[in-house]
Amino acid sequence: MISLGVRLTVAGGREAAARFVIIAAAVAVGAGLLLATVAGVNALNKQTARYAWLNTGVSDTPTSTTAAPLWWETREDYFHGKSIGRIDVAATGDTSPVPPGIPRLPHMGEYYVSPALAALIAGNPADQLADRYPGQQAGIIGDDALPAPDSLIIVVGRTTGDMSHQVDAVKVTGIQGITPSSCHSCAIGLRAAGLDLVLGVVAGAMLFPVLMLIGTSTRLSAARREERFAAMRLVGATPRQISMLAAVEAALSAVAGTALGFALFFLLRGRIAAIPFSGNPFFPSDMTLGPLAVVAVAIGIPVAAAAAATVALRRVNISPLGVTRRVTPRPPRAYRLIPIGVGLAELSVFLFRKPEGSLAQTEAFLPGFLIIMSGLVIAGPWFTMVGSRIISRRTGRAAPLIAARRLADNPKAGFRSVSGLILALFVTSVATGVIGTIVYHRGAPTTGPAAYVLGQQLPEGTRTLPTGVLDQLRAIPGVRDAIAVHDGFPDRRTGGTPPVMTGGNLGQFNPDGFVACSVLAGFPDLGRCQPGAQVAAVFDDLVSPDGRLSGPDIVWPTAAATADQLTRLPYLSVAVVTDGSPATLEQARTTLAEALGDFRMASTEAEWRSDSSRLLTQWEQLANVVIVVSLAIAGCSLAVSVVSGLNDRKRPFSVLRLTGVPLSVLRRVVALETVVPLLTAAVIAIAVGLVAANLFLRAQMRYTLRPPGWQYLAIVVAGIVVSLGIIASTFPLLRRVTGPETARND
Repeated sequence: MISLGVRLTVAGGREAAARFVIIAAAVAVGAGLLLATVAGVNALNKQTARYAWLNTGVSDTPTSTTAAPLWWETREDYFHGKSIGRIDVAATGDTSPVPPGIPRLPHMGEYYVSPALAALIAGNPADQLADRYPGQQAGIIGDDALPAPDSLIIVVGRTTGDMSHQVDAVKVTGIQGITPSSCHSCAIGLRAAGLDLVLGVVAGAMLFPVLMLIGTSTRLSAARREERFAAMRLVGATPRQISMLAAVEAALSAVAGTALGFALFFLLRGRIAAIPFSGNPFFPSDMTLGPLAVVAVAIGIPVAAAAAATVALRRVNISPLGVTRRVTPRPPRAYRLIPIGVGLAELSVFLFRKPEGSLAQTEAFLPGFLIIMSGLVIAGPWFTMVGSRIISRRTGRAAPLIAARRLADNPKAGFRSVSGLILALFVTSVATGVIGTIVYHRGAPTTGPAAYVLGQQLPEGTRTLPTGVLDQLRAIPGVRDAIAVHDGFPDRRTGGTPPVMTGGNLGQFNPDGFVACSVLAGFPDLGRCQPGAQVAAVFDDLVSPDGRLSGPDIVWPTAAATADQLTRLPYLSVAVVTDGSPATLEQARTTLAEALGDFRMASTEAEWRSDSSRLLTQWEQLANVVIVVSLAIAGCSLAVSVVSGLNDRKRPFSVLRLTGVPLSVLRRVVALETVVPLLTAAVIAIAVGLVAANLFLRAQMRYTLRPPGWQYLAIVVAGIVVSLGIIASTFPLLRRVTGPETARND
């Protein structure tokens, strides 16, 4: 039977060859996406591991009794909104530890840079970037120390005398080797909680549609094969022989498709690695496949295809006459809605009991979403049947009646063609709802004073500023003013009394910087003082940390100090008000770094908050990847399903054409058979997706779902329009396969 199955597959005529090619191509797409997902997870782990050394100096850093101490300070710099990791080091002996990626420690006046940062330094004016790093470049940091190809990292050599006076400098005798996912005190890199959630979302949101595509492709021309196998059963073939034939036919196509999927993966690995899956691209060498993954995909897909083909033949084996006589299957029942309810109920439980820990959260929420996705697939035929009955009752035209009758006759087949797109719309609704709401509450501001006011904190107790630094800043083209903010709470570390302030609209925020109201009067975009006030209590960068309250909306509290008392207070910070142009911001930042280089680097509120929302950025990147991939998979599934449906029904359609039914009516029938289940189930999928997103947000973060914006609507409309385009692209095929010769020779 195996040899017969091979012969039927490869030498069964043009139809068999076309079916083999289409199934293999669809399986190749699915297998390639599976491999890319697995390789992406491996790359994410490798990328996370290379963040380890950047966390040197935290409590988990290993120690050595033989190495000479190394002065180490990690600071964050910025350029055009991008984060630069700056490491200042100073060796106390020849045996001081050396970070990875460089052959030796840089001396005073030397630095090692990553390739991306070296390109920025060489390609921009020195007063905007290079002047921040005194000395000359000693070399390039190797890839083995860079989390990503575009990482911006610099290791600067200093003297031990300089480093001993740095506020955040520490002595270390070893370089951190524990990955951030296993390090409790690490601050740089993706933590374990984020990693677990990323892996869970990827597995649930991308694997499910891929399996749907593979399953859809292996059912190509299923009705035609059922007829052929039923005929074999009627002439004496046993159920076991029929199952073997079907399994061989499906497995051969799946083996070819899987092999092609491996080829596509290795061919496109470099381009896949360039996708900022975690917020940063991967090195192509990180996109690797473990032996277990290779075996699982290489064997699992053909075995799954063979099993699916065998299960699909249960009607042939049980009742071959029912197949040949076209017995109508039983209509779906309303009990198919139960899994959706179970999934929503599972998510609702955690409204009252929030799970603690990343693993517990993944185990709590992921099953609920998977149950809902399974429930949409299970309930889809029932929704299709309901939609077809509504149409049949409300129309009297030929095309809607024929389409409604066919959908009511076999709603499972009608829904199968759009099941992938329904899952994609569900995933899109959940991802957009969750990410949009989190961005609203936690996202970094991108406009207003938060984006164009540069704040530079000063060491506590600073009584004087470097000579002429304010004048230098004001002389930079695009700088509107440089404002020195005084410290209203200079004895905070000794348990002093907080500053007294009244009024304002900052709510729970209590700023401890003081500025004369006469200075603020010239900048209404930075807020205003209360009537009659001399000194206002402000934040160190003159920007509210609440991104939704900024500019003229801010009324600063009145400080209990006079203008004369203000001049006797030490300085807290310098706020540089710019026109927002990148060149102005970077030149001002470089000027501050040269004048105040021994302290934290200057930044805008938008830049600072973008650091705290880095995990959110990774989730946004993940959501974009999942949405795009899901829609792409859904389009492939729809194309395969529509072509398969036309191939299965070419004889009935050709008979209709012979009886005088116009081709335009048949085209409308084909369109309606896809549009009805698509729109019916799409409304349910979108509604269920938004409800599930709201339950997750309420349970995990105590947020209420924000209505999705126009981008979400654009994605949904684009998905439906592309689907209609795929349906329309099959119309030329309808003309070719419904000619009179089909009815005569079939």
